[in-house]
Amino acid sequence: MSKFKKKKSGDLPAVSTASLPDIVFMLLFFFMTVTVMKDSDLMVTNKVPTASEVQKLDKKDPVMYIYAGKPTMKYQKKAGTSNKVQINDKFVVPDEIPNFVLEYQSGLHQDLQNRFITALKIDEDTNMGIVTDVKEALRDANALKINYITKDGDPLVGLKK
Repeated sequence: MSKFKKKKSGDLPAVSTASLPDIVFMLLFFFMTVTVMKDSDLMVTNKVPTASEVQKLDKKDPVMYIYAGKPTMKYQKKAGTSNKVQINDKFVVPDEIPNFVLEYQSGLHQDLQNRFITALKIDEDTNMGIVTDVKEALRDANALKINYITKDGDPLVGLKK
């Protein structure tokens, strides 16, 4: 009898799963840090107009978005086809805007309460009367920093003569 036994050739060792939890948690933390949460569902059509003097703002100040335009097909049954104003995920009338502004301000840090900007993302086919009503409601709420969101381009292209 021999003292030593020959190994069977071709046997592979078992795969070690000791580092598997580390890899799973590393992927979890990666996706948690790079994923952006959806802010709100756009309920109105929003083709913004073009402007020639566009300037990009710093992202240091908090921004409250107000959308205006015709409701999308999904919401026309409930809201109709006339132009509407949307804040967060809700259609509002201009008289309700000061309440939303005060609620937004109260949720901010004390230093940022006077520095927040209201961004108006208005569809290019929206009546100016609605924009004026929104601006008056913002004036009543003392939200005087207003930003119009546009895209860069020639504003005169496509105008009828």
